Order: sequence, then structure tokens, then C-alpha cells
Amino acid sequence: MNSPAGTKPGDVSVKKPRVGETPPTEFVVAERRIHARSFSSPMLLILIFIVLISIGTFCLMAPFAHYEDTFGGFLVALFTATSAVTVTGLVVVETSSNWTMGGQLVIMLLMFVGGLGFMSLAAFLLTVLGQRISMAQSLLIRETFSREQLGGIQRLSVAIVITAVAIQIFGFLAFFARLVFVYEPGEALWQALFLAVSGFNNAGIFIFPEKSGLLAHQGDLVLLAILGTLILLGSLSFWVVSDLILRRKFRLYSLVTKIVITMTISLIILAGIFLYVSEGSNELTLGSLSTENKIAVSLFEGISGRTAGFTTINYEFARPATDIFMSLMMFVGGATASVAGGIKVTTFFIILMSIYILIRERRYLTVFDREIDELTIRRSYAILVISIGFVFLCTLGLAITNSGILLRDILFEAFSAYGTVGLSTGITGQLTPFGQLIVILTMLIGRVGPLIIGLKMVPNRDVNNYRNAVEPVTIG
Repeated sequence: MNSPAGTKPGDVSVKKPRVGETPPTEFVVAERRIHARSFSSPMLLILIFIVLISIGTFCLMAPFAHYEDTFGGFLVALFTATSAVTVTGLVVVETSSNWTMGGQLVIMLLMFVGGLGFMSLAAFLLTVLGQRISMAQSLLIRETFSREQLGGIQRLSVAIVITAVAIQIFGFLAFFARLVFVYEPGEALWQALFLAVSGFNNAGIFIFPEKSGLLAHQGDLVLLAILGTLILLGSLSFWVVSDLILRRKFRLYSLVTKIVITMTISLIILAGIFLYVSEGSNELTLGSLSTENKIAVSLFEGISGRTAGFTTINYEFARPATDIFMSLMMFVGGATASVAGGIKVTTFFIILMSIYILIRERRYLTVFDREIDELTIRRSYAILVISIGFVFLCTLGLAITNSGILLRDILFEAFSAYGTVGLSTGITGQLTPFGQLIVILTMLIGRVGPLIIGLKMVPNRDVNNYRNAVEPVTIG
């Protein structure tokens, strides 16, 4: 028998039905939802701050922490604890005269933990006790450090804690060497310790016995130099400080370090010049000082007024232009992963540069021979817009609940609270209870808000290939 054409001997023919004749097979896959067994990292960060604030509030309400005849009650304790944990520095009562030494110790510990970061401190203690850090703890610590790599988190935490403590010890010794000529040795010791912790953590809280506070030391250029150095180191972040120490040459620095150093120096000089010009003839602020002291105080305010809130001038008598300018400085803040608040100098730099390349009609953002990706630019604008929204809501809430206070002062207070700076025109103690609650919430949001916004904008791993049609929209 002959084989069909195109076949070979031994070939086997298999017949199958056509596709159209094959019945479809249907099956249903039930949707599977995985419920998280724990809080997400951003929620856990908020919870940690709330727990710290609660502990601080109850400690300050204890009899050992306050004087009974001047104690303002639960709201005062809550406000002070929040200000200390968020290292803001806004206070409704004088720290030196309303809190005992025990209360001041509680405030100092809250500033230390709040500025250093609970997670880094916890990792340090676990290391000392010989315990290992879990994966969940490592992820949270990595996010609070704004670090992409997961390895070496435990060693990193130890390095950060040791560096921060060492800087504060040197600050304490320097302050004591200066203040021992001003106060009795015991008083100078306590003042130096409290000021070193508050200064490095950019908290802006002091316990000077003089009623005018830091204004009494306006002419002490040595004290201001020590305090300004501590504030600056705290606002730069561990990464930048380690870069400055280890690499020592600008061309070897990381891109973040280059941006932070460039912006920080520029903002300090700009703020110093502006304050000198704006307040130099104002007899109620800088006008009565010598030229040397005017320059020194202006530069100090350029350092402290942006991140810490220590001030040697009374902003109650400052000119409106100064309040507007310093509001912008407080809104910008310091470096990412530092103790400073605000939207951060890197965010502000990226926004300015992105506007520049848009005007120049360039396609990519390149700085210091490095390109910044589009996602980082979008995150920067998101932080800017959402932060402006928070400041607006705080201002609106304070205006509604405090109708007798000028809008200029309210706006300044809102920027100070969100930037966790602590500058004020003197209205903090005049706010209604509802107004103080609004400021408390704003300080908390200002401390964790920009970090959470950045974390929430991490791209989702689920890829959706379906996209809608593009249609142009007119703007401008």
C-alpha cells in the first residue's frame, strides 16, 4: 500500500477536532486576600510617636515633674511632651520656672529619644543586649533612615547612636567650659547637659533662669558659636556628617551630601543677609547691636531659625518681611534622615532644579553630573503640595479657634509647628485649648508626615499594562 503524499513509512496520523468543535472549559478562581498581621511601617511610626508622647505626658503630670501652683494640667503636659518628642520647641509655659528638675529631665529624655529616633535607639539596645533584629524591625529602621539597602542595619544603628552621643558629649563639655563662668558649677553642669541635648536634636527648648531666656546671652558669641555648630551637625544627618569625615573632598561626596551641603550653606548665607538687611535698623531686634554682633546674630538665626528654633531676637517685634522669609526657611527645614523637620533641603533643591529645566526646555534633570529620576521629582512635588495643604489646614483651624490673633502670627505659628522649628511671635500660650490641640497635631504630622508621604509613594510591584488613551489638557 502506498503512503499518502508528503509522508514517510512509519508515520502515524492523529486526528483531532477543530478548535471550533472543541467545547470551552470554564473554571472559577476565588479571590484571595491576604490580611496583614501587623501595622504597616508608616502606621507603626505614628504609633511609636504616640506612645512616646503618652508616656511623656503622664510623666510630666506626676507630682515630681511640676510645681503645683503653676501647673496647667493635662493639656500643658501633652503639649510639652509632643513638642519635646517631635523636637519642635514650642511651649505654652516657661520650661525653667514651671517644671522641676525631674520634669526637665523627662523633657530632656524625650528630646533625646525623639531626635535620635526610637528605632535606632531600640536597635542599639538590642545589639548591646546581644539580641538579633527581626526582618520587620530591619525594614522599619531602614525606612526611618531613608536607606535603600537592608544589610548592616544593626551596625548602622550602633554607629548612629554612638556618633550622636559623642557629639552631644563634646557639646556638653564645651557648654560647661563656657557656662561655668556664668553660673554656679552645679547649675552650669545641668544647663550645659540640657542645652547640648536640645541643641544637637534641634529641639529649641532651654532652661536658662533668666526670664528673657537666650536673649540674655545675645552678646555671648562663644556660646552662640557652640550652639550653632551643634544645631548644624544635627540638621545635616548621619550620612552627610560621615561623608564629610571619611571622604573630605567635595568631588568624592555622594550626590545627597553635595546637595545638602550646597543648599545648607546657601540658605544660611541668604538668611543671614536677609535678616541683617531687614532687622538691622529695627531697634527692637538687631538695631541696638554693634555691627559685629549684628552679623553674628544674623548668621546664628540663619542656622537656628531654619531647623531648631533657638532665637536671640524677639520675633514678636520683627518686621512682617522677616516673618514671611523665616516661614519659608522653616518650611524648607534641614536634611533628610536628620533631626530637622520641614520638607527637607533635597526636596526643595529638586523642585527648584526641575522648574529650571522646565524653563530651559530640557528633558532630564542633571545635577553634579548625575541624573535624578522622574519618580524622585514626582515625590518631591507630592511632599510639597501635601505639606502646603497641612500648613493651610493648620492656619485655617487656628484662625477659626483664635479669632482675636492676627493672621500673620497664626501663619508664622503654623509654619513653625509643621517645620518642627519652635519659633513664635509669642502667641503659643495665648491659643485656646482647641488651638493648642491643632498645634499638637501639626507638630506630630510635621515630624512624621514627609517621611510617610515618601514611603507611600514607593512604586507598587503590581504592573498594570492597561492604560487609557492620552488626551491633552490645557494648563496655565
